[in-house]
Amino acid sequence: MTTNLSAPVLELRGISKAFTGVQALNGVSLNLYPGEVHTLMGQNGAGKSTLIKVLTGVYTPDSGEIVLAGRSIQPQSTLDAQNLGISTVYQEVNLCPNLSVAENIFIGRYPRKLGRIDWAGMARQASELLERMQIRIDVTLPLAHYPLAIQQMVAISRSLLVSAKVLILDEPTSSLDEKEVDLLFSVLRGLREQGMAILFVTHFLDQTYAISDRITVMRNGEREGEYLVGDLSRVDLVNKMVGAVATGEAPATAVETPSEGTGQSRFQSFLRAVGLGRKGALQPMDLEIRQGELLGLAGLLGSGRTEAARLLFGADKADTGTITIEGKACNFASPRDAIGAGIGFCSEDRKHEGAILDLSVRENLILALQARMGIMRAIPLKRQQQLAEEYVKALGIKTASIETPIGSLSGGNQQKVLLARWLVTDPKLLILDEPTRGIDVRAKQEIMDYVAALCKKGMSILFISSELPEVLRVSDRIVVMRDRKQGGEYPRGALDETSVLHVIAAGDTHVS
Repeated sequence: MTTNLSAPVLELRGISKAFTGVQALNGVSLNLYPGEVHTLMGQNGAGKSTLIKVLTGVYTPDSGEIVLAGRSIQPQSTLDAQNLGISTVYQEVNLCPNLSVAENIFIGRYPRKLGRIDWAGMARQASELLERMQIRIDVTLPLAHYPLAIQQMVAISRSLLVSAKVLILDEPTSSLDEKEVDLLFSVLRGLREQGMAILFVTHFLDQTYAISDRITVMRNGEREGEYLVGDLSRVDLVNKMVGAVATGEAPATAVETPSEGTGQSRFQSFLRAVGLGRKGALQPMDLEIRQGELLGLAGLLGSGRTEAARLLFGADKADTGTITIEGKACNFASPRDAIGAGIGFCSEDRKHEGAILDLSVRENLILALQARMGIMRAIPLKRQQQLAEEYVKALGIKTASIETPIGSLSGGNQQKVLLARWLVTDPKLLILDEPTRGIDVRAKQEIMDYVAALCKKGMSILFISSELPEVLRVSDRIVVMRDRKQGGEYPRGALDETSVLHVIAAGDTHVS
């Protein structure tokens, strides 16, 4: 690990950026040094993505300055930023899978000989670029022939072609398995030795400490601080990301839940997942959800909480493991199968996976019930209206009419409509993924009070939230997730905010 004392190759000085009603960045500064991997950490909404878009010319900052190699720059587009020496590799590889590896590396810059594309020369140069990263593959084969990790290496090699001074990697490991991550990190270490400045954006703590020389923590659009990795423990990093103050040892009460058979569980098992996992998304985990229980999933963004929920709902296909419901084996090929088994799922992505903004409250509310019944059994309009009126009243949804487009409602009322969508299906298990994100305090309280009442009536709830106090307050049991794997399972009262942070940061030696 370096402690580079040379001048930074890239400086961001007092960068601010506001959108309508939102201060996304407020006076953020960042220093990237040659021959270092600098990791950018922060919770969802911390401002990381906005900062990257300012740096790569997607957004123009309202104030502040970008200095590259001692010269002030104002990139106007991603291509402009690339020509200046700032190259970016995104989470989703933005290449052409039908073209060859060599063509992808040189796209837009094909070498020519006698007025024609020099195919042989291009293949030779592509091989040499990849060789610099210790990657030896047939560059004449289509990119789609190779796994995602190699495709990302190809994207990185384009930055070598244009002699980039700075390489930005935005969540490059989110879809990679452990071996592929190791391959990527081997390449990054080689580029670091060659003097490149690397900005690495990730949510994974283990990966942060495996590759980083320096860490900048962002919170609520501001820079919390910049640290050498050896000066910042995992617990301190998590504290700074979430804005908590946790010190000392994890409490002795933070122990595993007693195993079934001890007589200490007052709930009967409803769903049991054994070895449930998906390559690049979630390491195999065991999970039990009991009747009338609110099970909380705690962890940082990217810890595997949503990935586990999507596997349970059949939205993603598991590679390993089994699911049984009330003792009966289930194999969900799609969410429709899960709905048929009595499972509902309120997604965290309200705009893209939840509310259909142009449809009315009534139309949004009956979607899941109609999906369960099938398109050949249309719900009569009168019944739709009856259900909509019933749940608007029960949940206190503030709307002028059940025919009002849901897009005109507040975020809290939209969330209540989505909750009602699943309640009308009378689910046995309701998965709530960040159900209170972005809504006001009163709406949060109303939703969680209603959820608690559902549990008392026997419904099982899987509750996912980034707000640790909320998870601790409402959960009967808590499963803590970290770095796409299960970190521990705890009964009510065994954890407080301090001990949750210690479990999340379990790489520290002082965590019990």
